[in-house]
This record gives sequence, C-alpha cells and structure tokens, in this order.
Amino acid sequence: MDDQTPTIRHSLQEWMESVAQALAVLLAIFLLFIQPANVSGESMLPTLQDGDKILLRNVLYTPSRGDIVVVDSYSAYQKALVKRVIALAGDTVDIDFESGSVRVNGELLKEDYILEPTHLEGDVTFPLTVPQGCVFVMGDNRNASLDSRSSSVGCIDCRDITGEVFFRLLPRTGGV
Repeated sequence: MDDQTPTIRHSLQEWMESVAQALAVLLAIFLLFIQPANVSGESMLPTLQDGDKILLRNVLYTPSRGDIVVVDSYSAYQKALVKRVIALAGDTVDIDFESGSVRVNGELLKEDYILEPTHLEGDVTFPLTVPQGCVFVMGDNRNASLDSRSSSVGCIDCRDITGEVFFRLLPRTGGV
C-alpha cells in the first residue's frame, strides 16, 4: 500500500498540472481572441434583446455584409453600438422609406432578420456610397435604431469595430 502512495501522488500532481495548463490556454484564448459585451437597448430586436450577454471575435476580423458587430464607444457617437453591417466600402446604399426597402448596389436586400420594414429616416441623403475603410450599419429594429442613417453615427470606420458577435451567452433564447 505504501508503494502505491507515491504513484498516486505523482499521478494526481500530473493531472492537476494538465488541468492548470488547459485552463491557462483557455484563459489566453479568451483574453486574446474573444471579448464579452452587453446589448443595451432594443435596436437589434428581434435578433438581440436588451441585456443580452454576447461574445465577440476580435482578432483579424474583416467585416462582411450581414455581420453583427460592436462599434467602439470612442467612435463619433460616443457610445458602444451593436449593429448589423449592411454595406461595405464602395457599396451604394439606397433606402425607399415609403416601401421600407433597402438596396445595396441596386439589389434589394432579403432581410428576414428585421422586426419591420425601414420607415424611420435619418438626416443622411440617399443614395449614399460608403467611403473607403468604412461600413454602413443598421439595427434590426429599423424604426427604433440610431445608426448610419443619422449623421451623428454615420458610416463606421472599420478601425472602430471592436469585433463580430458570434455567440449570445445570456439569456439564451435563440440563435445569433
């Protein structure tokens, strides 16, 4: 029995070291590649709810149409924003506020993720061509969203994007 005690201790020590190393790797991945954030407001309904906890991919991220992103709070608007990328640099956005339709480069967007058609106008004139290095963003709750339709937000410099939302932690009521 005494001969097994050093072996058990050694095995237990190896197991604890392995767990500690795994936790250190997970923590490093989380800190370097994933960032938590909170949703504040109802501009992303029905996709995201006020108070949702989300995770962002933030390393080597390049925006694509349809991505949900978080914009840094030090941007022109001075508040962190969660919005959907509608158009990229060089794209032309045109919104018909009477019909509620959004077109990018003349093509009508199929937007099954929005709460209702886009009737809320901002002070930006359409059609609008997105400047180089920027994206045009809108909330999914178009008629309750302050986004690129307003000059107070405008087109978002890609350097001001914190990351892409890839997972909703809490409350987990549907997919992202």
